Amino acid sequence: LHTALSAHAAQSLAALGMTKHTVSIDVGGRTITLETGYIAKQAAGAVMISCGETMVLSTCCDGDPRPGLDFFPLTVDYREKHYAAGRIPGNFFRREARPADHETLVSRLTDRPLRPLFPEGYKRDTSCNSMVVSFDQENEPDVLSMIGVSAALHISFIPWNGPIGAVRIGLIEGGLVVNPSVAQRGDSVLDLVVAGTKDAITMVECGAQEVPEAKMVEALELAHANIKRICAAIEELRAKAGQPKAAHQAPVQSPWVKTILDKYSAQIETALLTRNKHERGAAVKKCRDGIITDLFQGDAEKAMEIKAAFGDAKDVVFRELILKGQRVDGRDTKTVRPIVIDMDILPRTHGSVLFTRGETQAIMVVTLGTAEDEQLIDSLKPKASERFLLHYNFPGFSVGEVGGRPGPGRREIGHGALARRALLAVLPKQEEFPYAIRLVSEITESNGSSSMATVCSGSMALMAAGVPLTAPVAGIAMGLVKEGDRYAVLTDILGDEDHYGDMDFKVCGTANGITALQMDIKIAGISSALMGEALEQARQGRLHILGKMDEVITTSRGKLSPFAPQIIQIQIDPEFIGKIIGKGGETIRRIQEETGAKLNIDDDGIVTIASPDMASIERAKSWISDLTELPEPGREYDGKVVSIKDFGAFVEFIPGTEGLVHISEWDWSHVRDLNDVAKTGEAVRVKLLEVDQRTGKFRLSRKALIEKPEGYVERERDDSRPPRRDGDRPRGGDRGDRERRPRRDDDRREARGQG
Repeated sequence: LHTALSAHAAQSLAALGMTKHTVSIDVGGRTITLETGYIAKQAAGAVMISCGETMVLSTCCDGDPRPGLDFFPLTVDYREKHYAAGRIPGNFFRREARPADHETLVSRLTDRPLRPLFPEGYKRDTSCNSMVVSFDQENEPDVLSMIGVSAALHISFIPWNGPIGAVRIGLIEGGLVVNPSVAQRGDSVLDLVVAGTKDAITMVECGAQEVPEAKMVEALELAHANIKRICAAIEELRAKAGQPKAAHQAPVQSPWVKTILDKYSAQIETALLTRNKHERGAAVKKCRDGIITDLFQGDAEKAMEIKAAFGDAKDVVFRELILKGQRVDGRDTKTVRPIVIDMDILPRTHGSVLFTRGETQAIMVVTLGTAEDEQLIDSLKPKASERFLLHYNFPGFSVGEVGGRPGPGRREIGHGALARRALLAVLPKQEEFPYAIRLVSEITESNGSSSMATVCSGSMALMAAGVPLTAPVAGIAMGLVKEGDRYAVLTDILGDEDHYGDMDFKVCGTANGITALQMDIKIAGISSALMGEALEQARQGRLHILGKMDEVITTSRGKLSPFAPQIIQIQIDPEFIGKIIGKGGETIRRIQEETGAKLNIDDDGIVTIASPDMASIERAKSWISDLTELPEPGREYDGKVVSIKDFGAFVEFIPGTEGLVHISEWDWSHVRDLNDVAKTGEAVRVKLLEVDQRTGKFRLSRKALIEKPEGYVERERDDSRPPRRDGDRPRGGDRGDRERRPRRDDDRREARGQG
């Protein structure tokens, strides 16, 4: 049927003058197919990319040029449609709303390797979009989106120096796996996404569980080998369906740049070598204004040209200083800035630390919560809850800027996700530490590498809060300046070194290996050998920072903050889960209301009890113990009278379980009417006398727990009366006969329902 429909579709396309072009390639044992020419034909480029039954529609468009811009207006947007997995969005509106953090992260993942490959000076509005339209729960769409957008750009008329390929590498049982499935990713200790051209790697994003540097280089080389093949497939698609590229004239360097470099390089060097960030900015501005005054000679138009040229000249001087081994703050290429650490600066939080490295500073705060505080993830995959959250905030005052920010932007979401990945590898398992954990990083000063300050402070704040990490984690940002065969790898880069350099390479890990890695480059790419050198230099810097952290806190504290919730876990037989929850959740709500503790039960029978105080936890634990243990004759229970009848009182001695205290078992003295001595809702302590094995009913006694009155004589039974035969009517008059009179219907129902 599928073949017949495909043939029919091909005939229909031909009738409309359209041709569907298709290219397929095997990557990691799975076939990736690129198709174009029949969907979204009005876009500059459109490709439907598929693997298995996962399909992503990727498009690109361009707009009019925007004169005067000092940046390239590129927008990359990745969206997941819930219908792709047969789901309806779980929000109030029941339609896709603002991008989820995951979608924002994939948008960044796609943007980062594309942007450096647009020609210099290209300033036309450019938009790249990917929509996940089918998801088979097996083949991940994020890497497909990166390949799809690359193919769409490459076959379009938009000037672009691509294509790029992208691949995910896993590490399962010691072996590297290309494009692991969703299920395989759960068993992998490495989640590495690599993008690059046929010549070099251009972007890396990675989470890992202490993977050694040598293994990481091996994974990068495997990734690049597959990227080359993907790039070849995209070139094949362009040969079939590509359009001629639009002409683009690269900007010509102003002649003023050479003039400024020839006459004022020494002055610019002096200004740049001012140690303090803001003092350096003021010195550079003063130098620039002096050069403009010296050269423009009253011509305002010439002054604007000189001002623009000064920026290019400063870039050249800055990079040349680094290549000569001089950094603007006086360090050599391998030295880490001074580190100052202050623990427990916020007394009412569950854990806090102030981490300062040079002119970068972060306040990290830990909050511990219960299962109710976990975040529900509503995506194309089955709904799940996330117990570890990390939020990164970058206010304007951290860099001396006025104005506020309406909410977290893409950069803040991305930096928070990187720090979270770095710490996730060392968190204890949930059964060992059953808390929801939220970290908040408040960047109070920034001059480069604030995300790595978040990693370092996050590790220490978790240990201060008593979270039993398997090892402390540190992060460091590396940089690169490369001119031809000359290059310099920089440890712990400044903001200016990030801006004017060719690479931002962030590496996080323990003393044993890497837990997270992120690389962005502005040049065509770097070799695996150069990346290996950068990784080793990063390892040395990381070990230095871990040593500084170890001087302040070495291991996780043995106790939690007194302001943190107390949590214990107990294991019950899963058969009792329904009994604890009760009809419509009635029993578990009652336990929570009466004890003040919060309960959560998973399918394996693990009950998590949380409360600000242990007394509430012990009361809830006692309830659960009563509910999950078989009633034992001879044991005493604290119960509550739930109903009173002529023949006795029904007492709930275990939540949801009632037994009968016969009127004769209420007290040693004679009781004519229980309503005179008992009332519904009254607390009463009882002893279980007997469990009827046939009916499952419980016989209780209050009298057995009351001291027998002095001189009390048990009434003798009258055995002279003939035994009652079936059918005899009970005689009236004495109390025992009244107790045996026929019950009313409601009495019968109560008697049948006990237990």
